[in-house]
Amino acid sequence: MIQKPKMTDRALRTMDDLSSLKFWENGLLPVVAQDLGTGSVLMVAFANREALERTLETGQMHYWSRSRQELWHKGATSGNFQNLVSLHEDCDADTLLALVNQVGPACHTGEATCFGELPEEDGDASDPEADGNLESVLPALWERLEDRALRRPEGSYTVRLLENENLRLKKLGEETAELLTALAKEDGHRIPEEAVDLLYHLMVALKAADVTLDEVLTVLESRMV
Repeated sequence: MIQKPKMTDRALRTMDDLSSLKFWENGLLPVVAQDLGTGSVLMVAFANREALERTLETGQMHYWSRSRQELWHKGATSGNFQNLVSLHEDCDADTLLALVNQVGPACHTGEATCFGELPEEDGDASDPEADGNLESVLPALWERLEDRALRRPEGSYTVRLLENENLRLKKLGEETAELLTALAKEDGHRIPEEAVDLLYHLMVALKAADVTLDEVLTVLESRMV
């Protein structure tokens, strides 16, 4: 097993942790907001100490609006809140990374991010995001599906499946058959790949049927006796 290099914990969890920050002369710091589920960089804004204190207190992102010169609770007007997952300072303590769960679009234009459409692979579920255990991978994949269902980006394979029931069910059947074939042939290389493809198409079908991942996991947990 390849061991990952040890990394410094730069998370800011308490008010006291904010004392380590090196605010600029104007009392502000840039904050990069990143969606934990999709990995998309959503926006860059600025925050003073009061905004960061409010963020830690409420669990939702607060910034400082330089144009209005006032505290800015992201989503207070639009409803597009950013629910804080974790806040991290960089190695120089003068820039912050906020990992968030974004509700709705992040940009005032109505787009998902302030940087427009970002490069992405969106097809059969052999996804590099699946670098972790099942407990973290499935929710991350589900959040990506929810993002596709919300944004409906042009050219997205997931969106094609969500909008076409015949294609969705056809692919689900095909992936099931391909996994059965790999199992019958005891093809150790193909079995994991086919299993992942089937899992992806199954989750898309669940999303289209308005069945949540939590509902499925609850039933699964009830049967673990």
